[in-house]
Amino acid sequence: MTRAWPALAAARACDAAARVPFVVNGRSVGSVARAQLQAAREAAPGFGFDGMVLHGEGSPAALSAMLAEANAALRAAGLILAWRDEPFALYDPATLAPLATMERAACRFWGTLTLGAHCTGWVADAAGRPERLWIAQRSATKATDPGLFDNLIGGGVPAGQSPADALLREGWEEAGLRPAQMSGARAGPVLRLQRDIREGLQHEWLYAFDLELPADVQPHNQDGEVAGFRCLPVGDAVALAAGDAMTVDAALVTLDFAHRHRLLPPRDAQRLGARLQALRAAAPLPGGFSGAEWCGQSG
Repeated sequence: MTRAWPALAAARACDAAARVPFVVNGRSVGSVARAQLQAAREAAPGFGFDGMVLHGEGSPAALSAMLAEANAALRAAGLILAWRDEPFALYDPATLAPLATMERAACRFWGTLTLGAHCTGWVADAAGRPERLWIAQRSATKATDPGLFDNLIGGGVPAGQSPADALLREGWEEAGLRPAQMSGARAGPVLRLQRDIREGLQHEWLYAFDLELPADVQPHNQDGEVAGFRCLPVGDAVALAAGDAMTVDAALVTLDFAHRHRLLPPRDAQRLGARLQALRAAAPLPGGFSGAEWCGQSG
């Protein structure tokens, strides 16, 4: 088995010195690559520049309008890729208060926080322990990470939704699972990653869920974003997560699941434990949602 665990290294592969803080209404919300700073200033004349800090002030509506104008210009310049026409919240990472909305694909240019909801689907053995994991393969036409392996369910949390909302929506769209079939989902930890990527910076909190499925349930994709599913023995699924055939997000969630459920060989469990714990953190809910939307952390 590959033991390089590249997803763990990628989760913290960020050169902070190569980025300039992005501050909105006095709150640090992201960062822009120094190499793209001039482009950002030209595209967003409404934002100020103070020393080495890019900053903006205004109401949610005013900030959203400024970001929409800037993002259209950056898209035309080829600096925002994989445009989605999907609004994401611009969060204050300290509180998850939404300060504005912006195009999902632009979040990585600005280095702003995004949320993801990921679910490990598992099938139990006779003793009730996870024996197999459902692994999805992303469509070859996906805008990001085409063809790589993924969790049973995984997707971004758009503006106006909680992680639990996004999980239910993605459960149907990606795997054809109805809300009643998703009712047994249990919240795991929140995994935080921050890494440099081609589009800019992926600053994301992954809200992980575990879902036991009956052996006779077969996921069926509904939206064309999944090429197919495999129900793999735990060892085979962990081997995918230990290499580079799985998305970084899904690999982190899979490794964390395996560690929490004591499915790893002792040596690997010991090596991974501290590194996974460093990624786990308590996280607030997006503004406007109650604690009932997120059922806490396990293990």
